[in-house]
Amino acid sequence: MASTFRNWSEVLRTQNLSSERTMDLGSRCLLITRASVIPMTILSAAIGGLLAASAPRTDWIYFVAALLGLTLAHAANNMINDYFDLEGGIDTEEYVRVQYAPHPVLSGLISKTGLLLAIAVINMLDLAILLYLTESRGWPVPAFALMGLFISVFYVAPPVKLKHRGLGEPGVFVVWGPLMIGGTYYVTAGTLPPWVLVASVPYAILVTTVLIGKHIDKFEADSQRRIQTLPVLLGKERALFLNQELMVAFFASVLCLVLVGTLGLWTLLVFLALPRLWQVLKVYSQPKPAAPPPDYPIWPLWYVAWAFMLTRRAGALLVLGLILSAIFPEHRFD
Repeated sequence: MASTFRNWSEVLRTQNLSSERTMDLGSRCLLITRASVIPMTILSAAIGGLLAASAPRTDWIYFVAALLGLTLAHAANNMINDYFDLEGGIDTEEYVRVQYAPHPVLSGLISKTGLLLAIAVINMLDLAILLYLTESRGWPVPAFALMGLFISVFYVAPPVKLKHRGLGEPGVFVVWGPLMIGGTYYVTAGTLPPWVLVASVPYAILVTTVLIGKHIDKFEADSQRRIQTLPVLLGKERALFLNQELMVAFFASVLCLVLVGTLGLWTLLVFLALPRLWQVLKVYSQPKPAAPPPDYPIWPLWYVAWAFMLTRRAGALLVLGLILSAIFPEHRFD
């Protein structure tokens, strides 16, 4: 069991499993679903639930159901993206996706038929959760779910292909902010005041920086394939500068929301992540190294790793601040 847990820890940290380790079923599932990035969804759901902590109709059973549903949806979305990029000829042995982590099908982790079956099973489980929450909370639940499903499926699926039209990054902002945080708040509290959508903006910004960083790393490959991601449309230098601005904007937006009373004072704990912000900004101001540092697991990705590290730390501090605000509230919302 100790060896298995070490495998899972490595996969969750790096989205890879060292060749000297023996593949187990759990590690295979974590790799196929790209579980290393799912914590961003868990944090979005946690933010939505914690914002609802002081609401009069809060039901934590519904929150747990929403958290499970969003986690499963993210896993299914990752597999859907891999399937359609493989079918569309984007994911090949030469493309960046296969170089930094094992592709479910191309690496032999699962067959194409098995991948489709896994997608179907997870979506069926999600449908059961959706029906349960719809029965409990009403029609807004499927409205949130369908909007999220549209963006996640047509992120790469034809004919829309949001990623190919510079709309993938705005789509991620909407999904991980207003839809996930706002939707979780609604499921937990049974209502959705407008201030919640505003409060979802800071973390939505953080998650968007991760995707922009990934697309900067894939700039040359995407340009060759005419995949019009936002960095391809803007150019690499402008995209690097935009991501730096967005990272700073996260801290500025939290401060503004505290000053106007939307967020509690405890959420200023996010400023403990300023040293990491400074470190990441310096990396973004310098050229990508010609070769990976020793033991670097996800080369040739570079900028996305730094954006993810900032998102993980600042997002966790935001959740901690919201927990403390729920325990020691400085204000309440009507």
